[in-house]
Amino acid sequence: MKKTITVFKGDGIGPEITDAVLAILQAAQAPLAYEVYSVGIPLYEQCGELISEEAFASFERNKVLLKSPITTPIGSGFRSINVLLRKKYDLYANVRPAKSNPAIATPFPDVDIVTFRENTEDLYVGVEEQIDADTVHATKIITRKASERIIEAAFRYAADNQRKRVTCVHKANILKMSDGLFLSIFHDIAKRYPTIESDDRIVDNMCMQLVQYPQRYDVLVMPNLYGDILSDLTSGLIGGLGLMPSANLGSEYAMFEAVHGSAPDIAGKHIANPTALLWSACMMLDHLGEQTVAARIRKAVDQVLADKKALTPDLGGSATTQQYTQAVIEAL
Repeated sequence: MKKTITVFKGDGIGPEITDAVLAILQAAQAPLAYEVYSVGIPLYEQCGELISEEAFASFERNKVLLKSPITTPIGSGFRSINVLLRKKYDLYANVRPAKSNPAIATPFPDVDIVTFRENTEDLYVGVEEQIDADTVHATKIITRKASERIIEAAFRYAADNQRKRVTCVHKANILKMSDGLFLSIFHDIAKRYPTIESDDRIVDNMCMQLVQYPQRYDVLVMPNLYGDILSDLTSGLIGGLGLMPSANLGSEYAMFEAVHGSAPDIAGKHIANPTALLWSACMMLDHLGEQTVAARIRKAVDQVLADKKALTPDLGGSATTQQYTQAVIEAL
């Protein structure tokens, strides 16, 4: 029986990479049915909303969402759609695996890091106050509930996936109350997992460590802002955001998305790389218990990357999105 999922096509390159991923899922015979919605700036220009009520209702009905990039205008009144979805559906765990691929040349051939980013609070609550014309205060919120569940998720993942080490990233040397609470909870939960190594790093030191010795790190867990920054850093270690999948998980809902932007500068040029969204779809298949299909797709992508005959321009090739997609389908 097919599982119905919701798909948001997004804007910019979103529709192009979504079509590519859906074609590959169909070729791989993934047992899925799709409710597909156009969302983002074109919809807003048409009817004044970035996501329709029908699209929200579909996600609420199906519980699983595959989402391509949606533009958030900078400096306007829009809050990020990603932030809205994470808070609205309590998608508290943002999981971003960064693993080196032997076909992609980087200075770091042995990276295998999974970042667990708390997804619902910290400075991303967006609580700001204009004190006077020259002063703005932003509120950082750290709670025991949110901290416990993201840290527990990181240790549980490590235990379930034969990972050896979990590292907490923080700034508790300065933010002694907020990050201090997060770090204290980390150490308490670590005691329940005696077979898994645990340690912590101050966030600025962690940045240095990751660009010098990334192979030393395994699972990272941290509050929202640091997770946003460091997960982009880890994507750079493996070749860029075009290769970075992402899952946003809650107790009831799950959203899978590429973490790169909507790239309006190349929209319609048919040169966008759909790999990040495709690998996010593989994480979705794992979540749905379809690990065999996910493994077949990952193997096909690895083959195409290794052949180097159908790489998109961001990976040093000249193939179109469609040519890359067709190469993956043939590899299947």
